[in-house]
Amino acid sequence: MKVNDLIAIDVHTHAEVSCRQPADAFWQPYEDAASKYFKVGKRPTIAETVAYYRERKIGLVMFTVDSEFEIGSRRIPNEEVAEAAAANSDMMMAFASIDPHKGKMGAREARALIEAGVVKGFKFHPTVQGFFPNDRMAYDLYEVIAEHELPAIFHSGHSGIGTGMPGGGGMRLKYSNPIHVDDVAVDFPDMTIIIAHPSWPWQDEALSVCLHKPNVYIDLSGWSPKYFPPQLVQYANSQLKTKMLFGSDFPLIQPDRWIKDFREAGFKPEVHDLILKENAIRALKIRVDA
Repeated sequence: MKVNDLIAIDVHTHAEVSCRQPADAFWQPYEDAASKYFKVGKRPTIAETVAYYRERKIGLVMFTVDSEFEIGSRRIPNEEVAEAAAANSDMMMAFASIDPHKGKMGAREARALIEAGVVKGFKFHPTVQGFFPNDRMAYDLYEVIAEHELPAIFHSGHSGIGTGMPGGGGMRLKYSNPIHVDDVAVDFPDMTIIIAHPSWPWQDEALSVCLHKPNVYIDLSGWSPKYFPPQLVQYANSQLKTKMLFGSDFPLIQPDRWIKDFREAGFKPEVHDLILKENAIRALKIRVDA
């Protein structure tokens, strides 16, 4: 990334519409429920998302979510996201999503993507993928990520996916308590871990893990900052000011709205640049050219 040309780096954006394959009808009820929960309309394509961020001079990390095991919907190929990032490397990075249930085959896919140089990190969604982050099933995959000292984002807290559906669409919230990430941080100290979202109803667990483990960060995506729990703002202004990252959850949350609300939400002026860009440069190990 040419970070000097960017006003911010959004570490949490979604690829939701493929330009290569038709939409999977099996996913549609989940998308409809999420649209109602987040009050959003038609989803943009990957190309439209990149153009949106380029116009605003905001860098972005993009990923899909591999939910083939738990939900049964076909994923957007990691390679499609990676190719978009390669074509827009001045302002975009690709993270891969591989369901840990894929075991050693998943680890092989991760290694191939990393060694090809097309992805710079990984995204996990314990609720949507149906696993506890500290389940040894996932450790083959983590070992590959840690070997290459790449970051991994873990969804935490409540999930808009499944909200309002009968039985929550089969999604179990228990998997996304961030305390389960603590074991991963212990066992893989060379893997940067990003706990995604205000972790309601487990916000204090996320703050504790982030404070205790040097390799753990928190991204602030998925909520407007005006609704953040007060203890999250308190720690972002003090002990964890270098470990909080701007993320929007686009297209479910618009970065324009997030940044506006952020500037009005009680964050001290001296932490604004840290959270909007500087912390991400360090967490993602982005080279800054003079």
